[in-house]
Amino acid sequence: MRSTSRYLLGGVLLACLPSATNAFYLPGAAPHNYEQGDPVNVYVNALTPMLTGSDDSKLKSLINYDYYNPRFHFCPPEGGPQSQPESLGSILFGDRIFTSPYDIKMLEANGTCQTLCPAEIPGEDAKFINERIREDYALNWLVDGLPAAEMKRDMKSGDLFFDMGFNLGNDDADVPYLNNHYEIVLRYHEPSPGVYRVVGVLVWPVSRGGPQGDASTPTCDIDVPPLYLSETEVNNVRFTYRVTWNESDTPWATRWDNYLHIFDPRIHWFSLINSIVIVTFLCLMVAMILWRTVSRDISRYNAIDLSEDVQEDWGWKLVHGEVFRSPSYPMVLSVMAGNGAQLCAMCGVTLVFALLGFLSPSNRGSLATVMMVCWTLFGGIGGYYSSRIYASLGGVDRRKNAFLTASILPTLVFMVIFMLNFFLLVAGSSGAVPFSTMLLIVALWFGISAPLSTIGSYIGSRQGGVSHPVRVNQIPRQIPPAPKYLRPWASTLLAGILPFGAAFVELYFVMSSLFASRAYYAFGFLALTAGVVSLTTGTVTILFTYFNLCAEEYRWHWRAFLTGGGSAFWLFAYGLFYWMSRLSLDSFSSVALYLGYLFLICLFDFLVTGTIGFLASYWAVRRLYSAIRVD
Repeated sequence: MRSTSRYLLGGVLLACLPSATNAFYLPGAAPHNYEQGDPVNVYVNALTPMLTGSDDSKLKSLINYDYYNPRFHFCPPEGGPQSQPESLGSILFGDRIFTSPYDIKMLEANGTCQTLCPAEIPGEDAKFINERIREDYALNWLVDGLPAAEMKRDMKSGDLFFDMGFNLGNDDADVPYLNNHYEIVLRYHEPSPGVYRVVGVLVWPVSRGGPQGDASTPTCDIDVPPLYLSETEVNNVRFTYRVTWNESDTPWATRWDNYLHIFDPRIHWFSLINSIVIVTFLCLMVAMILWRTVSRDISRYNAIDLSEDVQEDWGWKLVHGEVFRSPSYPMVLSVMAGNGAQLCAMCGVTLVFALLGFLSPSNRGSLATVMMVCWTLFGGIGGYYSSRIYASLGGVDRRKNAFLTASILPTLVFMVIFMLNFFLLVAGSSGAVPFSTMLLIVALWFGISAPLSTIGSYIGSRQGGVSHPVRVNQIPRQIPPAPKYLRPWASTLLAGILPFGAAFVELYFVMSSLFASRAYYAFGFLALTAGVVSLTTGTVTILFTYFNLCAEEYRWHWRAFLTGGGSAFWLFAYGLFYWMSRLSLDSFSSVALYLGYLFLICLFDFLVTGTIGFLASYWAVRRLYSAIRVD
């Protein structure tokens, strides 16, 4: 996991579609032109666990480590490593970028083996390094904004691609050995004579044993055994590297294409077609009910002679005097719906930015930055919807509603994040959010989001509640026993299958991006599937609300929210399945982190889909009862 805040991505955006993330770059992200002999800086980032690439490989940890953690004994630059400025999103994604001692100049020292530095690794630190090697940790470098990668072949399609990051070491019959030599291949493009641009960074790590204390000029081509670190005595290690320059015809604008590889695109298309079929089926079913069954009922009700002394009601019209009765805990329902509306707005705008190419992986941390900014600026939307829904449900304590809408969800999330941050600090992870960044996020909430939410609540209160087409009876009617499939939890789980089924295939790629440090960039798939999930959630909730009303169950408000949010329970079940099938977490900290992140993902999904289902049902119920005549 890259950071404490990566939960945001999967909690609110569930899926996929063909991507166009490389349409253009943000203003200011112009290519860096080099001349021969210009220095090419290598920056180092945090070490992260990675999947080895085989089908049966499992992620073994969720803890990041600082590159210059003293126990690794990597070579520091002269004068000490210097931290590089990072955006808010980059920090939240777990980036900890520093300078390095690698001396690389454009088109110079081609093929020359160079010594980086000697190091002494005590046995206790060697044990720590060996454990990280067994957990498949990877080094992450950055050169001209490009991540260093290993070239690999997709076994299904046969395509070559760049897999970001490279191994700290390897296991040889469960005996780990350290990679202490790096073959660095820098690909460059020459758009005009004498002007060069970096378009690819490849690193092949190699373990070179043998005498490590030799101060003579290193030779990188001699066949030597791997370097095994002893856990009982001091180990002498010499780090070396060699730079090779390769000219490439890849232009700078498309240099990320080699990194952004889609594994088996047919799976993405299958997911999309599957989602479209589901939502089409549901829309047709709801349309059939509304245009045939409901229209026939409305015509029959309106055809009754109101001058008769006796008027016989049946079906959903029996509860016309109860359907707009205030539900239990209207304050809680309105606050949840308001926060869900704020999340929906954040998701929609973030997807627009993603489709326009602003959230390309080349802009590090841009996804988290846009989401944080949108959440902050859309506080007014949450306050507005919460206050109007609260007024529509008969609530009167509007100040309390405004306060809870602005504070309850950020407080809950902050408490969970603070607890997860504690586990990261105990584990010595560099992914822990710095205290200054936590204060900045609190300041954004307290200084911008909360005031905007208060303004939205005021505007919503001034407009008042939504008018209802029928009156509410003073005495509530009895509710007959409902069928088993319409009981709250049964209908929640049954209805949640369809929205979850519309996105579960692509959900694997989202989870891999969140927990396995793999870049997710198919924002076209993401936008379309998010739209399909929204339509599916709305239609299936309307359907179950109609069934409840026909069964004379008029307490539809909470049921609609639970039915709409039912996919979150299946998402949690899938998260547990993903844990068993793709993760092998041995430490308590990693288990606590995974369950904490999964809880936040499911919470955000529940609020988003529950709000969609509730608002869709509210609209349908008002349209339904405004079309009949009531004595």
